[in-house]
Amino acid sequence: NDNRGWNCGVEGPTSDAAVDTLRNRHVKNLLTCTMLSLGMPMIGMGDEVRRTQQGNNNAYCQDNETSWFDWSLLSKHAGVHRFLKLFVARRLSRNLEDDSGGETLNQLLRESNKAWHGVKLNQPDWSAWSHSVALSAEITKEGHLVYWILNAYWEPLNFELPPVGDGLWRRWIDTSLDSPEDIVPWEDARPCPACAYKAGPHSVAVLVRFRREAG
Repeated sequence: NDNRGWNCGVEGPTSDAAVDTLRNRHVKNLLTCTMLSLGMPMIGMGDEVRRTQQGNNNAYCQDNETSWFDWSLLSKHAGVHRFLKLFVARRLSRNLEDDSGGETLNQLLRESNKAWHGVKLNQPDWSAWSHSVALSAEITKEGHLVYWILNAYWEPLNFELPPVGDGLWRRWIDTSLDSPEDIVPWEDARPCPACAYKAGPHSVAVLVRFRREAG
């Protein structure tokens, strides 16, 4: 009696394009949070094309459509597949040769250069009714800055951006945009010259300030 799930207004399969688009956005939101998390991300087979087992989480013993992989999903949800492929490409491009592997998660969090924000800089809203938060952090070994916006509100929100001197923020990811603008190759991140970023409803946005553009 405590079902907190929300399937975008329709339960089960739908031919409503607006509902399907919103579901794709939520899938990309969750993939973004997973792929940006510390540690090794775990992605289930078919997550990249919205594979479902119709709610059955124990289908290993069923040799039928419940557990089979529907290959038509590759074309049906090509945008989600592309989204995750570009994310994987970015993770594989990172130079991990200097990683000692000796830090604990608590050490990484304690020693990291990060700050939490709301729609206003350094003013995160941790209340029970809050629907948004932002995080700025430095990728220390690469010298890049990242600004991560999570807007779970049902309307767009304008987020103040931290100043970066003579540099500029670039949009790498915005799940509120249609493919192929929802994510671009890391090195092709789009310029964001404004001092604020408008994040669409139910979306995640990731901006980056590259080291080479540091002011």
